[in-house]
Amino acid sequence: MTADTVLSVLSLLREAGTDIWIGGGWGIDALVGAQTRDHRDLDLMHRQDQEEAVMTVLADAGFVETSDWRPVRFVVTAPDGREIDLHPLVFAEDGSAIQASLEPSRPFRYPSSCFVTGTIGGTTVPCLSAEQQVYFHQGYEPSDRDRHDMAQLRRVFGIATHF
Repeated sequence: MTADTVLSVLSLLREAGTDIWIGGGWGIDALVGAQTRDHRDLDLMHRQDQEEAVMTVLADAGFVETSDWRPVRFVVTAPDGREIDLHPLVFAEDGSAIQASLEPSRPFRYPSSCFVTGTIGGTTVPCLSAEQQVYFHQGYEPSDRDRHDMAQLRRVFGIATHF
């Protein structure tokens, strides 16, 4: 997944009036302001009530659903192998959100302060905060990519990470 592809997908989704935020590796690179590694996919959080519009835009761009773990997440894939991992969020009036988890009694929580901006290729993009990224990178055995991403947050933000 290239920076140009990410910006193209974001542009299509914005033109359709949807609200999305970048997470995962591209989200960390957006916070850092530079691409620090290759990315095999793009993680996007979206408003659950806008899912139909998101799916229409992505289908029109050639993506088809290839994995369905709703309400937690689902994946769409383009014919050339590009993947987008989508995470539906339900927002509260205060701007915070929750995402379902595999443990229904323990949803993922998104405080309103975690919805920030970063930059990809000099373009301002919506993404998740460094603190939220650290929150999602705990409780499992990290991959080399996870270690790399957390090192970027420590380097740029001086933030404590679990690994």
